[in-house]
Amino acid sequence: MEQVRMGIIGIGGMGTEHAKGLLAGNVPEMRLTAVADIRQSRLDWAKANCPEEVRLFSDGRELIDSGCCDAVLIATPHYLHPEFVIYALQHGLHALSEKPAGVYTKQVREEIEVAKKSDKVFAIMFNQRTNCVYRKLKEMIDSGELGAMKRMNWIITDWYRTQAYYDAAGWKATWDGEGGGVLLNQCPHQLDLLQWLCGMPEKVRAFCHEGKWHDIEVEDDVTAYLEFPGGATGVFVTTTGDAPGTNRLELTFEMGRVICEGGQLVLDRLSENERTFCKTCPEGFKTPDVERIIVETDGINEQHTGVMKAFAGRILHGTPLVAEGVEGIRGLTLSNAMFLSSWLNETVTIPFDEDLFLRELNRRRATSRKKEDTGIVFDTAGTY
Repeated sequence: MEQVRMGIIGIGGMGTEHAKGLLAGNVPEMRLTAVADIRQSRLDWAKANCPEEVRLFSDGRELIDSGCCDAVLIATPHYLHPEFVIYALQHGLHALSEKPAGVYTKQVREEIEVAKKSDKVFAIMFNQRTNCVYRKLKEMIDSGELGAMKRMNWIITDWYRTQAYYDAAGWKATWDGEGGGVLLNQCPHQLDLLQWLCGMPEKVRAFCHEGKWHDIEVEDDVTAYLEFPGGATGVFVTTTGDAPGTNRLELTFEMGRVICEGGQLVLDRLSENERTFCKTCPEGFKTPDVERIIVETDGINEQHTGVMKAFAGRILHGTPLVAEGVEGIRGLTLSNAMFLSSWLNETVTIPFDEDLFLRELNRRRATSRKKEDTGIVFDTAGTY
């Protein structure tokens, strides 16, 4: 096999961008051979914009069963991600899932069990892991040069969305259609990076404000407090209602502070370990000497293209993925814990009661509003 024959299931905003990228030859070891969508308007778009040899299907399972693909990219509404991944793996196809891995962890655990029994590749579209800033930070943390983490603060409020964005799709911003708001749609990337860089917290206390800035039933403003094993604490703040927004990750370690903002990685490195300094310095107001360093990276940030190149590479050559599909449950665990904490108005310990979470989610799904689909598909280029 010289190229992976790729099918895309769901050609809305992100699926369309992925199709355009493949048609442009951005992933040399992969070619688009099929697309599927339940909406005739999107199939009409595909017919008008794809070569004749790209087959069109109105059902994702028919695409998987057709034999014209080696792998599929799942870009459907969130509840369907695990369903299509499971069907693909069980029918001999490799699977790349858009984020999030699913809506609730109990569903994703079933997906993971299927993946463990399959010899096919399962990956997830955590494209922010390709960002040179986060890759370099991960390298620095794993090396031990920063010492133990003491504090994590992430303000990620540059996800501004208008009411028109939420009104465009019938499934969007509803409990029954999307399963959540900013935590399920925009922030899976940051929640994945949070656990990738800092590890999983053990306690979460969150406040999820539903429809605070938009006419929607799900959360569009979140503030969460986290406690990590070893004593570190963190605050995670996000919204789709701030303009201008901020994307600032600040991590404090025993050996200094790291700031990720504006595409730059800054290290304020202490002259000695703060814990040692605190216990041995005889002066009450003195602080360790600090050196500010602009950390150099390799400058490579391939985003979705990088994930798909790695996916093709694993299939064809056995090389590493950007993110294994089974890792998707970790960030989803964080968002589920934040929801549950807010719904119950109490601190949630991880692991939490997954059956309780599903009952609470289903209560909200039972009264979820029904929205009309306008058929509008926004251009998502540059929004991630």
